[in-house]
Amino acid sequence: MPNQLLEFKEIIKSKQNPDQRKTDKQTRKLLLYLFTSTRGGFTRLRIIIHLLDQPYNTHQLAKELDLDYKAVQHHMKVLEKNNMVSKIGEKYGAIFHLSNFLEMNIGALDEAIDKLDRKMNHTKVYL
Repeated sequence: MPNQLLEFKEIIKSKQNPDQRKTDKQTRKLLLYLFTSTRGGFTRLRIIIHLLDQPYNTHQLAKELDLDYKAVQHHMKVLEKNNMVSKIGEKYGAIFHLSNFLEMNIGALDEAIDKLDRKMNHTKVYL
């Protein structure tokens, strides 16, 4: 997984706009919460990385990520509720793509990836 996080970081850097403005504090907090402070953060990050390339529906994402359809459906609801993705269409055939909000703040995912990497590679030692 650490190698995958490094790949994600490179993908994010390649998608950044050079004249991008600095991310505000609330946006930074939201991204850190969604991708590092919850159990599904890594899965949501994988979804976002796939959506960077092209739009997908829930079924396509489930197949691409080798995840349960219901799990992907849950993560898509969370991402849509927090304005990370936009949906075109309804029900089963709905196509998801990155929201304008996330596209404008894609550079802030760098920090979330770093924090997720530290969190996943941190081992607790009890004495």
